Order: sequence, then C-alpha cells, then structure tokens
Amino acid sequence: MKSSTVRGGKSALLPELRFPEFRDAGGWTPVSLRKASVPVDERVGERKLTPVSISAGTGFVPQAEKFGRDISGNQYQLYTLVRDGDFVFNKGNSLKFPQGCIYLLQGWGQVAAPNVFICFRLKDGYSNGFFQNCFEQNQHGKQLKKHITSGARSNGLLNISKETFFGVEIPAPSLPEQEKIAECLASVDTLIEAQGRKVEALKTYKKGLMQQLFPQEGETQPRLRFPEFRDAREWEEKSLDRLVVIQSGATPSKATSNFWGGSIPWVSAKDMKRLFLEDSEEHISEEAVENGARLVPTGTLLVLTRGMTLLKDVPICILRREMSFNQDVKGLRPKSGVNGLFLAWMLVGNKDRLLAMVNIAGHGTGKIDTDELKSLTLRLPGPTEQQRIADCLTSLDDLIAAETQKLDTLKTHKKGLMQQLFPSVEEGDA
Repeated sequence: MKSSTVRGGKSALLPELRFPEFRDAGGWTPVSLRKASVPVDERVGERKLTPVSISAGTGFVPQAEKFGRDISGNQYQLYTLVRDGDFVFNKGNSLKFPQGCIYLLQGWGQVAAPNVFICFRLKDGYSNGFFQNCFEQNQHGKQLKKHITSGARSNGLLNISKETFFGVEIPAPSLPEQEKIAECLASVDTLIEAQGRKVEALKTYKKGLMQQLFPQEGETQPRLRFPEFRDAREWEEKSLDRLVVIQSGATPSKATSNFWGGSIPWVSAKDMKRLFLEDSEEHISEEAVENGARLVPTGTLLVLTRGMTLLKDVPICILRREMSFNQDVKGLRPKSGVNGLFLAWMLVGNKDRLLAMVNIAGHGTGKIDTDELKSLTLRLPGPTEQQRIADCLTSLDDLIAAETQKLDTLKTHKKGLMQQLFPSVEEGDA
C-alpha cells in the first residue's frame, strides 16, 4: 500500500495506476459511510412493490424467484422502500462475501427490501459507480471482519450493528476522479456483459441443435439430418447394454499407501465437471492395478450412478487417456460400430431420462439402478452419420469453450485493473 500526505491524522492513500489528469491530485483519504451517506429507512406501507432479496454474486432478485414465493407476509408494510440509486447491505454471509454483500439498485425503480437489510444513499460529492466497485472488492468486509465475534444467528444473518456498519471507511479521491474510475470500469463491465450474452446464446443454440439432431423421447427419427444422410437408413433402436460394455469401479485400500500417489488417474464424482476428462485429483499406482483396481481405455464413457450430485445432475465424461474410477461410477466401453463421442453427446442430450432413473437411497443419496441403465433405449444412425454429428457438436463445444475463455480473461483483466486503480486496504488499515 502506498501512502502520501497526512490529513486529519490519517494517511492519504495512492493507487498504483492513476489517470494522467489526476497524478498530481494528492492522495486518497478514507471517508466513513456515516459521513458519505444517509440511512434509508422509509417504510413501504401501503405501496404495492416487488419484495426483493439479495444473492451474493447476483444482486437483487425477486423473492418469488429466489424462494418460489413471496415470503414478506405480515412484515411487508415494515419493509424498507428502496429506490434506484440506493445501496443495500445484506448481512448474510457467503463464500464470495463472508461479511455480507452490498449492491446498488439500478433499473428497478422502487422495490421493497426486508428491514433486516441496511439501506443507504450516498450524499452529493460521491459516485455510486465508484463505491459500487469498492464494495465489489469487499472493502467493507475486510473491516467488518474484526467486529464479528461469532457466526451467523439462527436467521442466517451476521451480528453487525448499524453503528458498526456505518463506521466502515472507504478511501476516496475527488468526485471527478471517482467518476473517471467508475466510467472506466463500467466500460469493462459492458464488454463482460456482451461476452457473457454471447456465451449464453451459444449454449442455448447448442441445446436447441441437440434437440434437433437426436430423436426426442417418443420419436423414431431426428427432426434435422445433414443433407448427405437424408436418404440414409432410419435410426435403429437399441438398449444401452447392446451398445457398450458396462464396467464397475472400485476404491483401492486407503490403508495401503503404496496403492496411492502414482501416475494413474482415479476418477470420482468431484472430477466429473466436464465432458472431456484428461486427469483427476487423485492418482493410484501400478501396484493398485495389479491388486485389482480396474483400468479402462481412452474413449471410455463414465457415468455417475451414485451420489448427492445425482439429485440435480447426471455427470457424463469421455476419457482422453487410460484411467481408473471408483464404485460410484460406471464405465461404458463402446462396442463395434458405436462411436463413443456420439454416444456421449447422445447421453448428454438424454439427461432428463437419466435423471428420471435416479432413486433416493440412504441418507438422501441418489442412485441409478444398473439394470435400469442397461435397459435405456437409444436410437442410432450408421457409423458415418454418428461421426458427423459428433464432430459438429464437438466443434460447437470447442467454440463455446473458446468464448468462455475470453469471458474469463475479461473478468481477470477487470480484477487486475481494479487492484491497480484502488489503493490496497488491509483489514486494519481503514
């Protein structure tokens, strides 16, 4: 952290990066929220407004959307009236904001916020966009941390008083410099939002294309075929056990240290987060294989058949190298005439049917019965058409991955830019 002159007994801070016109403007001085803002505590009363909540990382969401219903009940009239331009502090802790999150209301007009939230409005001379970025950096949380002596209350909210909250100090330059920083970061946000929309549009297109390229449940043929296959034979229906050899996994003894820490990937549910799997967190040794651990070759499909994840998703992977896997996973080795990549995409396109197979086992764990999995019926075209479809969807998936990487790069750029545009404030500095 850089510091320069002292004003009122406090060090004025300097960022690493500054716009040319402000390089001689002197240091930034911390200002408390008590000085920079006024509390917003007007009650909703009889007004008919949308009751909202706040989700960390998302911001404002209607209660009906977040909870499936309006939870305001008899407390509605006591909710706080929040207008565009007001900030709201949610004292609930989260992974992203352990000491609570603050969001600026924009584009809603007026809403009703639970009165357990702390609401405030900046005074003239302070930029909403500048302070919004300060809160995104969790500058408030770094200071509030030392005031939290215990975990969340029974209602999930941290024990932070208004007095403590409004004592939070935010280092701030002059208003013109605040606005310049806010404008710069807003332009980056615009790029991030545009790239995010592009990624979501591609994902939506891919989902729709898969629905066209594969026969849907109750249909015997796909709605869309590539021109060169429109006169080809009809797709044949077969059960999964006629298409693949199904293999069970196992866990080598944890008590035998020689079985672990080798070079052979050993897959469990936590690794199954993408379609193409190249490695795993844990690895086993050749000795483990010699003592019964099973290996499957490159191109084998893995399907999770037991675990809590099955309550919301059925992970499917295709291996890019030889691997082993645990007993919660089934390996599907394609038989002759079956393109493994095509089959993987088809299973992804039939996840609704796989989810319908999930039963609840002990302790709320999901489980897919092996016999039911074997009997899953799918329709396949000839090998050449299988390859054509697999190549098409894989190319589209590669494009989505590339555009997602661009989105991640923009987010990383913004994070790095913010670190340079704002002075570094440690937990005890302000």
